[in-house]
Amino acid sequence: MKLTKNFNKSEFESKDGSSMPKEVFYNIQKVANQLQFLRDYLGKSIRVNSAYRSPRHNASIGGVKNSQHVLGKASDIVVSGLTTTEVYNIIEELIDKGDMLQGGLGLYNSFVHYDIRGGKARWNNTTK
Repeated sequence: MKLTKNFNKSEFESKDGSSMPKEVFYNIQKVANQLQFLRDYLGKSIRVNSAYRSPRHNASIGGVKNSQHVLGKASDIVVSGLTTTEVYNIIEELIDKGDMLQGGLGLYNSFVHYDIRGGKARWNNTTK
């Protein structure tokens, strides 16, 4: 099922095969729209490593109990041809300009976390 021009619902499903609740699907649609804007802006493909996580799957991978992933409001992404720092900075700029929704933005070595929690949250979990 297509969510946007370039993203399918399957990319946002929980990795444990759990079905996505209706209220989660609504949030995932909003996240997909934000990522579609980013993709169009960059002109580069985006891989979604993780989006919705069922509570069971989230617990099994050591995710925090109040994870935005469980609500379907988060995605961990990699953008083709860009470093995670470049992606993080571009998303921050687009949020500041009002082009993307405010939320959580986390920098990791191999991906960037973006979520639509509404309030601003920033963190850097990179290791050298």
